[in-house]
Amino acid sequence: MSDVSDMSALLAALTDEDLLAVVVTATTARPGLEQLHLVAVELSAHAGHITLDPDVSSATSAPGVAAPGSTPAAFGQVAPVSGVPIPSTGIGGVTGYTPGGVPTFESVRDKVEQRFGTAQGMGELDRQTPAGRSADEQWQAREKAARDRLDEIRNSMRRNDSG
Repeated sequence: MSDVSDMSALLAALTDEDLLAVVVTATTARPGLEQLHLVAVELSAHAGHITLDPDVSSATSAPGVAAPGSTPAAFGQVAPVSGVPIPSTGIGGVTGYTPGGVPTFESVRDKVEQRFGTAQGMGELDRQTPAGRSADEQWQAREKAARDRLDEIRNSMRRNDSG
């Protein structure tokens, strides 16, 4: 939720022209948002902010083929758009990704630790429910029965060795 509110705050701080540029960029090649894209393009054309190249289409080119005049990003990923604010998710503006779009070791480690903590907390919460307590009691009863049976087997083996 905080990521959405952070992004909303960043977008609210933009000028109208810059916000239209962000909307145009974000809705390009998204069929479900085509109407929003067309409205944003029309509004920005009236504002004189965006000039559209007639050769640009929303169709994706063949893999490994770069559009004329563009530089392919690392691993075929989309290159960052200049002038569009990227919300920071860490301390000091660290986003957790390299400029090439690869997650940093720290961000991956943080994600793993968060998921581990969530799983551990879920286990603790499950043990607090009546069903969880019942399962723990059954486990303890089985452990006690297993220990008793092991002791019984050991005692019978000692009797056989001494006899």
